[in-house]
Amino acid sequence: RDNDVEIDLAAATDRVNQRQKGVLVRKLRKKLGGDLRGRKIAVWGIAFKPKTDDIRESPALTLIDAVLADGGIIAAHDPIAADNARNLYNGKSNISIVDDEYDAAKDADALVLVTEWRPYQSPDFEKLKEVMKQPYIVDGRNIWSTYHLKQLGFDYEGIGVIGK
Repeated sequence: RDNDVEIDLAAATDRVNQRQKGVLVRKLRKKLGGDLRGRKIAVWGIAFKPKTDDIRESPALTLIDAVLADGGIIAAHDPIAADNARNLYNGKSNISIVDDEYDAAKDADALVLVTEWRPYQSPDFEKLKEVMKQPYIVDGRNIWSTYHLKQLGFDYEGIGVIGK
């Protein structure tokens, strides 16, 4: 019986994890009027966790694939996993993997932080606001939840956090 409970718990955990991966794109759709066609979404962090180039099971891939399926445009940055992402999306249209995080954010309708790399922890928010088309941020790791980004002119959403 204990083994059945463990299997049920593992299956339930997997279902929650899969559903959670879709939270980021649902937030984008809701904020951007339900239609991502032609919208540029910047993605910071493609690796499934910092300090690795492993992109397998990364929530960034779920987000990227959903935005592309909706007709959106992706500009993504990752300090280490960029080459793996370039290989994965080689030949696909409407996606670019760039070498500078601010280049990814240039003219973006939204910036989504997916992996909490150290270089992303204290970005130049004034520069971000200047380069983005809309100052809308979805913080998938809540690393900026204490920065009071609303006061800096951003529309900020964390996970389970109402914008500050």
